[in-house]
Amino acid sequence: MMPGAMAKSTENHSQALFEKAQRLIPGGVNSPVRAFRSVGGTPFFTQRADGPFLFTADGTRLIDFVCTWGPAIHGHNHPEIRAALQRALDNGTSFGTPAPAEVEMAERITRTVPSVEKVRLVNSGTEATMSCIRLARGYTGRDKIIKFSGCYHGHVDSLLVSAGSGALTHGSPDSAGIPDSFARETVVVPFNDIGALQTAFAANDDRIAGVILEPYPANVGLILPDPDYLDTLRTLCDEAGALLIFDEVMTGFRVAAGGVQEAAGVRPDLTAMGKIIGGGLPVGAFGGKAEIMDRLAPDGPVYQAGTLSGNPLAMAAGNASLDLLEKHPPYDGLDRKAKRLREVVLQAAAEKGIPLQIPQTGSMFSFYFTENPVRNDRQATAADREPFSRIFHFALDHGVYLPPSPFETCFISTAHDDEVLERAAEILVKAIQAL
Repeated sequence: MMPGAMAKSTENHSQALFEKAQRLIPGGVNSPVRAFRSVGGTPFFTQRADGPFLFTADGTRLIDFVCTWGPAIHGHNHPEIRAALQRALDNGTSFGTPAPAEVEMAERITRTVPSVEKVRLVNSGTEATMSCIRLARGYTGRDKIIKFSGCYHGHVDSLLVSAGSGALTHGSPDSAGIPDSFARETVVVPFNDIGALQTAFAANDDRIAGVILEPYPANVGLILPDPDYLDTLRTLCDEAGALLIFDEVMTGFRVAAGGVQEAAGVRPDLTAMGKIIGGGLPVGAFGGKAEIMDRLAPDGPVYQAGTLSGNPLAMAAGNASLDLLEKHPPYDGLDRKAKRLREVVLQAAAEKGIPLQIPQTGSMFSFYFTENPVRNDRQATAADREPFSRIFHFALDHGVYLPPSPFETCFISTAHDDEVLERAAEILVKAIQAL
């Protein structure tokens, strides 16, 4: 069987599991996009994962372009990460005290991420962005936050306004359960629109505590900033005395070792991180200038705490993941592979006369079925979604797993070798040809 080929099973264990899960778990899933509502059908359940593959409860093997939504830059079940976890497990699962691995992680992050002088470890990307917002408000003494429509920063009350990712998938970007008073403290502007940003600053005078964004928005598909957009944003924040917050939960250690801020040469005041720094375990972190971070308790008045922050297992996996990136920097190779896959699929679409955009940076890419490049969430949501659903199911039926939403980003890992990617490209080309 070729790599990624799908071994058919006569039993549908996933269907039975999903029916049971729906009786026990809201929607049958523990994160909304997993429910396949955007593409239709029943989600499969994964039994195990290894390298570039997922192995389902139905006995099928899939080439995985979701990579556990970003963390698996080394593929699944990497032997060095697994060995680090086994060693850590021998010493216990949670201490509730400081531990050496936390200091090692902090040292790695501050050495690698250009803007981070001090860092606090937390348990999720949502917790990291939430803490950045609280710290920005506590540091500046201001209340209002500017965010960008389509950027998703986790399920934080004040940030789940005009959000991306699962919120867009389900057509309700403003979640129920968020008081109007919270939303009023959030100013939402379109991405890649300097004029709208300038207007937002002018209208709110000296009340802006910070501006938060995904510097490469990747929860509404993948959108890249216009030239000089991030530099202009940095200048506007400086002029207004507002903090610039980069949400690099997804892009950190993936588009470059130091994230977008390294690649673009723009330094934020605070950075939220997650995913890769946990090596596949739950993790988050936020960091920035020492002067700002020192406002956190116990040194300052901004309170933040967490029972499992710096968990020894997560730190062991995360340190092993970052160690692999330092010893064998994969970025040029991943970019080359993603570019090749992009070119092959775009060529197939052109031959069929199908309008398709595939924005790509490093190991990240997405699909927009539209004539013109996408610069903001309005253009993203205006793209034709139906072709993506058809491609998703064709690919799944032939052994390739794409994100189950047109508003998500695909990832490749170091485990996706040329043979695997050639097989995936062949399947995606056939999916395009079947449209």
